[in-house]
Amino acid sequence: MIAYSEVSAFTDTPGQGNQAGVVLDAASLTDAEMQALAAFVGAPETVFVTRLDAGLVQVRYFTPTQEVEFCGHATVALGLMLAQAGLWPGAAVTLETLAGRIPLRQACEAGVPKQIWMTQRQPEFRPLGREWRAELAGALGIDERMIHRGLPLAAASTGLWSAFVPLLDALILDGLEPDFPAIAQLSEALGVGSVYAYAPMGVNRFAARDFAPLLGIPEDAVTGSAAGALMALLAAEGRLPVKQNRAVGVIYQGHGLGTPGEIEVEIEVLGNAVQAVHVGGRAALDREGYWQRDEG
Repeated sequence: MIAYSEVSAFTDTPGQGNQAGVVLDAASLTDAEMQALAAFVGAPETVFVTRLDAGLVQVRYFTPTQEVEFCGHATVALGLMLAQAGLWPGAAVTLETLAGRIPLRQACEAGVPKQIWMTQRQPEFRPLGREWRAELAGALGIDERMIHRGLPLAAASTGLWSAFVPLLDALILDGLEPDFPAIAQLSEALGVGSVYAYAPMGVNRFAARDFAPLLGIPEDAVTGSAAGALMALLAAEGRLPVKQNRAVGVIYQGHGLGTPGEIEVEIEVLGNAVQAVHVGGRAALDREGYWQRDEG
C-alpha cells in the first residue's frame, strides 16, 4: 500500500485552486507504477519523492497520461506536505527535478507554514511570429482582433514551455471557446506543453487560463510554472513596473472552472535581464489515501 495525499495548491481553501497528488515515499516505485498511481489519483499532476537526503529532495512529476519535467502547483503542494510531515530540515530545501534544481523556502505565520516559495529555473524565451496569431485565435475561439497588440505573444519556459497569448481584457478570456484538438496540434507544432491566454487587470495583475490537451489536461486550473514564465517574459519586455531591481505581480486563474486560485510572483531584474524568478502560493490538504500496488 502506497500512501498519497491530495492537496489544493495556490489557495488556502480545500477544493479550490489546483489539485495535486503528493507521494512522499516513492523510492520503491517503478516508472510504470508512478504513472499508474498518477492516473489513479486523477489530479492534473502528481509529484513523487524518489529520494530525500539532507535537504535535497529528488522528485518526478506525472500527469494522468505522461511524465513532465516540472510542475509549479505540485511543487507548492509538495512543500506543504514536506513541512507538515516534519521532512523540511532547516530554512530551505532544494528539489532535484528533470528541469534542474529548484530551491524552496517557506513563509510561516505563528510558526505554521502558510506559503511556499519556489525559485524557478532561469527563463527561456522564443518569439512567435505574426503568422501564428490567426491560428492561435481560431483555436481559442476568438477573432484575431481580440489579441492584445501591446503585450508579448511568445513562448516561454521556466521548466515547461507554454505559448502565451495576450487578450484585450478578462471578459474575452472568460468567453473563450477552446478547440482542444486544434490547441493540441498547435502545441505540438510550436514545441510547447500548453497554450496560455492572459489578460491585464492592472499594471501588474493578470487573469489567465491555461489549455494543455497535449499533456492530457484540457484546462489546467492554476499553473505555477506558466505564471513564473509569463511574469519573466513581461519583465524582460519591460511590461512590469520595477522598483529597486524587483518586479512583483499576481495572477488569478481557475475562476472559470469554479476553483479560483492566486499566484504571487517576484522577478529580480537588472535592466531588462531577468536574474531570478520566484513563485509563491498557499496550499491546503484535501484528503489522504492509499493505493494498492500490483505485486504480481
